[in-house]
Amino acid sequence: MATKAPGADPPETVDLDRLRSAASGCRGCDLYRDATQTVFGEGSRTAEIMVVGEQPGDQEDRQGAPFVGPAGKLLDRALDEAGFDRRKIYVTNAVKHFKFTRDERGKRRIHKTPSKTEIVACRPWLHAELAAVRPELLIFLGATAAKALLGDDFRITRSRGERIDLAEFATTAVATVHPSAVLRAPDRDEAYRAFVADLVAARGDR
Repeated sequence: MATKAPGADPPETVDLDRLRSAASGCRGCDLYRDATQTVFGEGSRTAEIMVVGEQPGDQEDRQGAPFVGPAGKLLDRALDEAGFDRRKIYVTNAVKHFKFTRDERGKRRIHKTPSKTEIVACRPWLHAELAAVRPELLIFLGATAAKALLGDDFRITRSRGERIDLAEFATTAVATVHPSAVLRAPDRDEAYRAFVADLVAARGDR
């Protein structure tokens, strides 16, 4: 007998509360076993812009909300400087559970990049969020987020800041780096300025 491929199975609805409730019990891949909880997206169903990161981090996993850690605080500051209205933005991640390893002492949880299998398994939730929100603009933060919808061949280094037509979702997408990459950059100020510039370009004449 064939083994059923892993993957999320969202209900057919555009009600974000119903989707969030269903996602809380997702067993589409094994990441739920170690994570504290599912971290679903947050924002209004009428949001004009959707920002998609890679996965929740340590603080997001503990608090159950996306982008509440250091990278999230940097993102909020950059969006504000770029002229975005935060109330018109829906934020989420390509993968809804925190994937990590522990340090040698077993205390600190260290981020680990999701595998292709885990990204594909979680993709139905992202599709469901896109169908519910129907954003005019989609901003990918980092390669993992972008590859979730644009495919494995996508490269941030090659296509950073470019506008990409996503006819399937009736939206335009722009990819930039993840704010955590800014925090790790040798020259953080320069990396931050480039990140804000990407967001300004994505915003266009809004």
